[in-house]
Amino acid sequence: MANRTVKDAHTIKGTNPQYLIEKIIRTRIYESKFWKEQCFALSAELLVDKAMELRYVGGHFGGNVKPTPFLCLILKMLQIQPDKDIIIEFIKNDHKYVRALGAFYMRMTGSSLDCYKYLEPLLNDYRKVRFQNKMGEFELLKMDEFIDSLLQEDRVCDCILPRIQKRLILEENNELDPRISALDDDMDDIESSDEEGEVREMAREKESPHKRSPTRRRSRSPVANRRRSRERHDRDRDRHRRSRSRDRDRKRPRSRSPRRSDRSSRRHRSRSRDRGGAASKDQLDIKEANALRAKLGLAPLRP
Repeated sequence: MANRTVKDAHTIKGTNPQYLIEKIIRTRIYESKFWKEQCFALSAELLVDKAMELRYVGGHFGGNVKPTPFLCLILKMLQIQPDKDIIIEFIKNDHKYVRALGAFYMRMTGSSLDCYKYLEPLLNDYRKVRFQNKMGEFELLKMDEFIDSLLQEDRVCDCILPRIQKRLILEENNELDPRISALDDDMDDIESSDEEGEVREMAREKESPHKRSPTRRRSRSPVANRRRSRERHDRDRDRHRRSRSRDRDRKRPRSRSPRRSDRSSRRHRSRSRDRGGAASKDQLDIKEANALRAKLGLAPLRP
């Protein structure tokens, strides 16, 4: 009896609201401790207090398919089927997990028009939300990412979401206005600031018409050009003269200087004198040796 849908509940998508969650997951929720302790005899008024106690979102985790409190409360909302006004207040609530709970329930039970109408404004909510994956580990998501997954994906928090019409079809049928992104407003502000900057620059140029532009270069005077050309011509002429003098020196035969010739003659004379003195000394030595040999009765030496 505790797991049955209320008697006055309306069918959603042509079926019992609780059947929107798969049977295996629904059975695990009925067997969970949180369902038996926290969700028993829970009314729409008491549901708000339980939603305020949520600290993360997620589907089931672990090998034995343990449901999260978020998924248990979703099934309880499908069972008691609260009014649409209560769900809208959930979505407008500042508590991020209460808002996520209301958005998920609206995506499960609401029409295509209601989903786009009430969920798209939440895309401007960039607060961080804790998400528990199938391994039981926690991840960080942004609220706009969670809402975008509800509008774009077919399976969120291990629940198969009912199909909704494409937004383009609703716009073509004039049932929904074209969505204006917050980025468009930022782009408009940037474009307006750029236009204002251009207008200011044009006004400054008009105020100072005789001001020379920074890119314009100053032309050289003709007098300075003539002076530079003359200096360049003089340098070229001096360079040409030096090269000609070097060529002449190379072609001219080298003549010895008188100083060098005197030095060489002196060296030659000194060498000849040294040679002559050595010869005279040898002759004297030979004569003395012959005289000594004659006294001794020996034959003289040949000169």
